[in-house]
Amino acid sequence: LAQADGALDAKMTKLASASGCFTCHSIESGKPGPNGMAPIGPAWQDVAKRYQGDKKAADALLKTVLQGSNPYGSHWKDKVSGLAMPPNAVAIKEADAKMLVKWILALK
Repeated sequence: LAQADGALDAKMTKLASASGCFTCHSIESGKPGPNGMAPIGPAWQDVAKRYQGDKKAADALLKTVLQGSNPYGSHWKDKVSGLAMPPNAVAIKEADAKMLVKWILALK
């Protein structure tokens, strides 16, 4: 991974796996989705690249993780096969989601 802290990478990967994130997302760009289709959700490196320098990104992405996204406002159109991100407040605690979002945004 693109982080300098291997222990943090391992912790965040374990958290993401336990929370079901890898059902739709991958960390690295360019990985295909099921049956060779576009991935269900964007790769986290792509998320980090898209929101680089956006000071509101962490709060906006935390809200998306916990509450889900609008299926009519797909800003990943033609890049992913999923229509919207479902709410995940049951799958991950807010404090853990905050840590994960911060880590995702730091990916290179």
